[in-house]
Amino acid sequence: MTALRKWLFAGLLVIVPVGITIWVLEWVIRTLDSTLYILPAAWHPDRLFGVHIPGLGALLALLILLVVGAAASNFMGRKLVEWGNAVLHRIPVVRSIYSSVKQVSDTLFSESGNAFRTAVLIQWPREGVWTIAFVTGTPGGDVANYLADDYLTVYVPTTPNPTGGYFVMLKRSDCIELRMGVDEALKYIVSMGVVVPVLPPAALIATPPNPPSSS
Repeated sequence: MTALRKWLFAGLLVIVPVGITIWVLEWVIRTLDSTLYILPAAWHPDRLFGVHIPGLGALLALLILLVVGAAASNFMGRKLVEWGNAVLHRIPVVRSIYSSVKQVSDTLFSESGNAFRTAVLIQWPREGVWTIAFVTGTPGGDVANYLADDYLTVYVPTTPNPTGGYFVMLKRSDCIELRMGVDEALKYIVSMGVVVPVLPPAALIATPPNPPSSS
């Protein structure tokens, strides 16, 4: 029975990662293949070739992104984008949704942005309990008027699903910048601490500061 149990877990260690990887890739390709429905029915690859070819939608989506990106990078393209933004900002309801999404996308995908490029160690949800968070920027707007010290805005993800979490503002001195990259930190969070990031032998791990005195 000991040998059977050992073989069972060894098989799970091989099959589960492969199965989940195939499932995720299949879902991504199937989702992107829906891009093909923007084509006229006569141009649909299933009709032209007589068979469904997985992945053509992903190629079409990539091509559309490249074409739009190239068009938006020149003078006329930027003017058209500015005109489109002005039109959308004048439409009630659409204006509030579009402006919020636009600000988030500009922050995340801008080459000069720093959002989600730094992993930090913070005390959360109380003093003495540590977790990993991601720096999203600095407080702005009216909030900055009430925070006199140097603060950072950070996102504290939940585990094993990092798409949910908390937005908090902490003093920069209370955030310890980690040497691990964002990808390594995400793996650490999703795996609930099972997949430990490997640091180079010469790397030094920052020592957490002493908790502030309650006196």
